[in-house]
Amino acid sequence: MSKTTTLGSLLRTLIDRLDHDIELRYQTHGLDYRPRYTPIVRALQELGPASITAIANHTGIPHSAASQTVAQMHKKGWIAYSEGRDKRTRIVSSTAQLDAALPTLHQEWEATRRAASAFDAELSVSLSALLVEAHAALDRVPFSTRGQNQADTPPIHPRHPQKKGKHT
Repeated sequence: MSKTTTLGSLLRTLIDRLDHDIELRYQTHGLDYRPRYTPIVRALQELGPASITAIANHTGIPHSAASQTVAQMHKKGWIAYSEGRDKRTRIVSSTAQLDAALPTLHQEWEATRRAASAFDAELSVSLSALLVEAHAALDRVPFSTRGQNQADTPPIHPRHPQKKGKHT
């Protein structure tokens, strides 16, 4: 990686690489399925037919992102829409195509879980644990307010001590 590579670029590139490799696994099963569909599918399995708002709330995905993903899934035949109680709400449900693919998807999700565990074990620190820690840190102090001045900078985590002579 270049010295000018930013945190955002590193995170996007990592997600792109992981998603690409996982998509290849789905393709070996003849599935036109993307990793971003998985939270929606899992929500439908847990909630049954649900509104996009309910799915977004259940998964923690922003409503706009959930809506975009559901629209992509609808175009690919993974989910169907029906009208909700009030005519403004669409209810999302699985299709026969999705139901037929579920056994394979469950196998691939388990394979992905094992791969993630092996990946974490190979790193100097668990990426999964670090990401949970990063989310918690951002819940405490949003990224947008960090670094505005040195007094606002949170203390360095004990796992990453400052080197002597760097700051006085």
